[in-house]
Amino acid sequence: MKTDVTFAAPAAAHDGAIEIDIRNADVWYGEKQAIFDVSLQVPAKQVTAFIGPSGCGKSTLLRCLNRMNDLIDGVKITGDFIVDGTNIYARKTDVIDVRRRIGMVFQKSNPLPKSIYENVVYGLRVAGIKDKRVLDAAFERALKGAALWDEAKDRADTSGLSLSGGQQQRLCIARAIATEPEVILMDEPCSALDPIATQKIEELIHTLKAEYTIVIVTHNLQQAARVSDKTAFFWMGKLVEFSHTAEMFTSPKSPHTEDYITGRFG
Repeated sequence: MKTDVTFAAPAAAHDGAIEIDIRNADVWYGEKQAIFDVSLQVPAKQVTAFIGPSGCGKSTLLRCLNRMNDLIDGVKITGDFIVDGTNIYARKTDVIDVRRRIGMVFQKSNPLPKSIYENVVYGLRVAGIKDKRVLDAAFERALKGAALWDEAKDRADTSGLSLSGGQQQRLCIARAIATEPEVILMDEPCSALDPIATQKIEELIHTLKAEYTIVIVTHNLQQAARVSDKTAFFWMGKLVEFSHTAEMFTSPKSPHTEDYITGRFG
């Protein structure tokens, strides 16, 4: 394995609108720096995959996009994170609003110990919405958006924990989209699922990108190739290469990217 990193030339301009603009991002956990001067632009209503070996910083960067790292003691973040024209780290930015606008789906499905209905509308209730008609409409819209309506519409009062693993992950996606976010972040959303459930989630991702900008962290290179439009490759906290997925997987510009994609390390 090479110990140096050959950085690729800057990627060509993105097609269409830019949803997320990360500029000169650095992240420290205490004295340890995890992200080094990362800049990239995530296009709107496309799927962008973050790939790289464990510990390369991809999940850390993902969590910066909805300020989840704020919950960790000793974290220092510099640089600009512009989402739809708003710097989400500006002093006057409402963190609750950031997390409403930018939904998150975690590696392990984490339904609340509540009914399927209450899982889906939880974010709306937290936002102070009490109107039953509004909640019911959001419940139906979110379950249909997460391709779970037919399986769960008659089980609304049943515990979300009673669903299968794949259904629970789709329930978490429904919970994320119920608040009508602009962006959905997914951190290894299929790592704990069987192949059939994984296929359903990947099909769902293809459907959701018509309405949402999606950023997904995955260790599964085949999954990145299947679901993403753009791919960013990270190594040791640095962005090595960022380009169209098909281009990266067939003609990577960096020898280090090629080594990772072809399985020489990772």
